Amino acid sequence: MLASPSLATLRPLAREDRERLFDWRNREEVRRYMYTDTPIACERHEAWFEALSGNETRRYFIIEWDGQPVGLANFVDIDLVSKKAAWAFYLAETTARGKGLGAWVEYQMIEHAFNVLNLEKLWCEVLESNGAVWKLHQSFGFQTEAHFRRHVIKSDGPHDVIGLGLLRADWATVREGCRARLLSHGYAV
Repeated sequence: MLASPSLATLRPLAREDRERLFDWRNREEVRRYMYTDTPIACERHEAWFEALSGNETRRYFIIEWDGQPVGLANFVDIDLVSKKAAWAFYLAETTARGKGLGAWVEYQMIEHAFNVLNLEKLWCEVLESNGAVWKLHQSFGFQTEAHFRRHVIKSDGPHDVIGLGLLRADWATVREGCRARLLSHGYAV
């Protein structure tokens, strides 16, 4: 059962999120699905966080559940000339998982991409081993555009990556079905 709509929000990343993100990015259950699974040094995290300020090609949002920060969603490689961007999200807090929050985040980020950023394409890359996420993307109209073999080398060896894309026109054909699905589970969209 998905939770009531009042429990889920997205807000822009703030300076006070710096330490929280350092903790989240270093959790094994988050790193397992990132391209690098080695712990992130404090200095590296600080440099990454500082580089976000004023960078118009990136936008980060904190996912909140019942008023508590539980994860991160972002757009990167925003290209307003070609009207495309990449996106990703993760739920760092286990208490937020299994409630359909990922589907709500997916819908909100797609809507933001096409209605606020005015993009024509949204794309992402997902480790093939993270089937739940790339299947979630497909359920929102994303099409598999690439299968990158041995694309990422992690501590346990090479990993394949699935590349997915969603065009504005694709979204127009599936949007109402996705919206109805979320509404039927108690989410306002």
